[in-house]
Amino acid sequence: MEKSCSLLIHFDKGTPALANEIKEALEGSDVPAKVDAMKKAVMLLLNGETLPHLFITIIRYVLPSEDHTIQKLLLLYLEIIEKTDSKGRVLPEMILICQNLRNNLQHPNEYIRGVTLRFLCRLNEVDIIEPLIPSIMSNLEHRHPYVRRNAILAVMAVYKLPQGEQLLADAPEKIENVLTTEQDPSAKRNAFLMLFQCAQERAINYLLTHVDRVSDWGDLLQMVVLDLVRKVCRTNKGEKGKYIKIIISLLNSPSAAVVYECAGTLVSLSSAPTAIRAAANTYCQLLQSQSDNNVKLIVLDRLNELKSSHREIMVDMIMDVLRALSSPNLDIRRKTLDIVLELITPRNINEVVLTLKKEVMKTQSGELEKNGEYRQMLIQAIHSCAVKFPEVASTVVHLLMDFLGDNNVASAIDVVVFVREIIETNPKLRVSIVTRLLDTFYQIRAARVCSCALWIIGEYCISLSEVESGIATIKQCLGDLPFYSASEEGEANDSSKKSQQINSTTVSSRRPAVLADGTYATQSAASETAFSPPTVVQGSLTAGNLRSLLLTGDFFLGAVVACTLTKLILRLEEVQPSKVEVNKATTNALLIIVSMIQLGQSSALPHPIDNDSYDRMVLCVRLLCNTGNEVRKIWLNSCHESFVKMLSDKQMRETEEIKAKAQISHSQPDDLIDFYHLKSRRGMSQLELEDAVQDDLKRATGEFVKDETDANKLNRVLQLTGFSDPVYAEAYVTVHHYDIVLDVTVINRTKETLQNLCLELATMGDLKLVERPQNYTLAPESSKQIKANIKVSSTETGVIFGNIVYETSNVFDRMVVVLNDIHIDIMDYISPAVCSDAAFRTMWAEFEWENKVAVNTVIQDEKDFLDHIIKSTNMKCLTALSALEGECGFLAANLYAKSVFGEDALVNVSIEKQADSKLSGYIRIRSKTQGIALSLGDKITLKQKGGS
Repeated sequence: MEKSCSLLIHFDKGTPALANEIKEALEGSDVPAKVDAMKKAVMLLLNGETLPHLFITIIRYVLPSEDHTIQKLLLLYLEIIEKTDSKGRVLPEMILICQNLRNNLQHPNEYIRGVTLRFLCRLNEVDIIEPLIPSIMSNLEHRHPYVRRNAILAVMAVYKLPQGEQLLADAPEKIENVLTTEQDPSAKRNAFLMLFQCAQERAINYLLTHVDRVSDWGDLLQMVVLDLVRKVCRTNKGEKGKYIKIIISLLNSPSAAVVYECAGTLVSLSSAPTAIRAAANTYCQLLQSQSDNNVKLIVLDRLNELKSSHREIMVDMIMDVLRALSSPNLDIRRKTLDIVLELITPRNINEVVLTLKKEVMKTQSGELEKNGEYRQMLIQAIHSCAVKFPEVASTVVHLLMDFLGDNNVASAIDVVVFVREIIETNPKLRVSIVTRLLDTFYQIRAARVCSCALWIIGEYCISLSEVESGIATIKQCLGDLPFYSASEEGEANDSSKKSQQINSTTVSSRRPAVLADGTYATQSAASETAFSPPTVVQGSLTAGNLRSLLLTGDFFLGAVVACTLTKLILRLEEVQPSKVEVNKATTNALLIIVSMIQLGQSSALPHPIDNDSYDRMVLCVRLLCNTGNEVRKIWLNSCHESFVKMLSDKQMRETEEIKAKAQISHSQPDDLIDFYHLKSRRGMSQLELEDAVQDDLKRATGEFVKDETDANKLNRVLQLTGFSDPVYAEAYVTVHHYDIVLDVTVINRTKETLQNLCLELATMGDLKLVERPQNYTLAPESSKQIKANIKVSSTETGVIFGNIVYETSNVFDRMVVVLNDIHIDIMDYISPAVCSDAAFRTMWAEFEWENKVAVNTVIQDEKDFLDHIIKSTNMKCLTALSALEGECGFLAANLYAKSVFGEDALVNVSIEKQADSKLSGYIRIRSKTQGIALSLGDKITLKQKGGS
């Protein structure tokens, strides 16, 4: 078994130095050479070398040295060498070390005394420490504070040893006397810490005796006081009132660390509105006063926790939280906006939106690199505000429409999606939005933004003037017809291979895009970001944005133009009494659509039109030539109804999530009713009374976290050994985010005493054993509770395995009992989460790890299979319920979850029903780390057959 060590030093040399060279250097008189030799010896010992012959050399030649560096290295050497034999008895040569340590403790130099006392804090051998106790105690009265503070730590370390109370029976009393007379802040803190950990009653008495002077103590001592208060209040809740007064007084401390700890302690101990408000105020002040970004992020996390449990109080602090937007760090701004958006109420919505509008306008003035991303965050926040409170939409929609032509494509897309939703949910704003959109349409530079804006124009241009303006705007942005000349086509046919390569790389760079159903499509990279310069056609200069994008080969946009023109012509037939004007507009629309088809079929562009866009354009031509009432109904009514249904589904999902968060557990009918208004006010401060009221309220509504029942615990007990083994062991596993706690019960089923019984554990995966359990002696037929802590660093299925090793008096060899493996399920770390479709597609394109699992199940219904996968993987389905309705024999859905470590897990389910009613298809998992992709794939493979 690997032994624990308190010293870790980096050592990357593979070949150790020769021991003889070290010995010769130590025997010499050259001090730098001795220092180098001691460093090599220490590093070799840490890497597993024993070097037994060096001990006497070091005793003879290093021990007498007066050099401080050599003395420090000597103590490091003594810390890591073996001091006991195989039976745990101290080696005889250690008596030489005792004499040297005693001399050091009486050395005239305070540094030598201090580092020696510090070294004694890491010694566990009582036989070595016992002769040194008088020297340790004498150092408590040394003139130098460096010696006194380390002497106090040494006394505390010795007192904590198993035989420490016998060795230092009067230590708490002496340390209390030291605490009373000590003036050095660090030494005073160490003395109070010793009483806190070894004699808690004395620490409490000292604190309550000097309660009026706590605010004048140093910040180091105040931090220990807060630790004591937390511990005492958890064990004795009845005395919370007098300790909370101490915390309130420390909120005015000049130390930011003390103030932060005060706020955290206040929240953990009290639910009174006064206490929570004081803590929230403290956090907001820290948010403004601290310049370190890490501190700001930590404080925002605390505010986020307060928001979850005390939303009513945090609503009043919303403007204070918003001040954190002044930080240039995007992570801080993002967290701030996330907190603020959940604190918006009708009372503060106007103030919040006004602040967000000011921040948006600030992003226009500066040319900072991150302005575009920050603007996108602000637009999304304003969008959310306008959806929750439609009355503010009119104040922001026109401001945001100025950013439709933003160079940041993501920001412009957010604006146009916001406009699309607001124009439907706010009928009063439709006319002004359409007018503004037509006026600014020529500024739009991105193809995806143009597509969405065209859909809005085709759907919401209702009146005659709006329809005519819409058609005119599209014609103006397309420029003169045709899109190419015959001479240009001939030049394109005769161009060299080199120019074709340049064109293909600069104009038609193509990459796969992920559609909303998880399938792939090809799009032009130039259509996302590029805005081509004006193109010369037949001697005229045209700078229309639609024309420039079409000439990059974006025929999907061309299909959208064709559909928009078709809708506008169909609506023009209803609102225009003059048939001549209708026929003229129809002819112009047909000419535009046919010209786009000719452009796609010509060789003027490096790649032809795709079949899907071609079919849509041809359909538009047929509709314009022969329009039926059924077709008119589909184009003018059904499309709009589908959009309305999509928005209602989205609103319904958001409402359900809000209701789920707002649900509280109710009390049982036979629970005791506590009338808190009848509580006596005698001896209770306002804060104590509020705290009692909140406790009663939580008790009445069932919010107090109850301990698990014995039945629940029994369901989570894992058997580690067999019933016939001499040692029986079982473990209760508790998984809490980053920590796994194993509570192992070990029972000696023999008639003999088991000596040096040890639970040896090892881990596989991203698990790490924090502290190895110590050895125990187990009497016949007795039991022992052993706890083991394991840290988790990533979301991955892990395995814990190990042995129980022990000795008996009859058998000389150590006995080993092999334990059953404990498998840590990935589902313990994954929770359902929500993200937008755009964010899902972005992550899907960026994440490099993919695990593809073939569907193999006995379930025959597509929806039932999807529900089974969602339940098995603990994920959230992002695909709307309306999109999963119907019986078409095919289903595609996106699932999303987030781990406790902030890792994203994406799943796409694509299944199809075969002729024999069996389901086939694939489940694709993508993540940023390999562990999630593999572990989630294994889980799905195991669970997808159904029934288990």
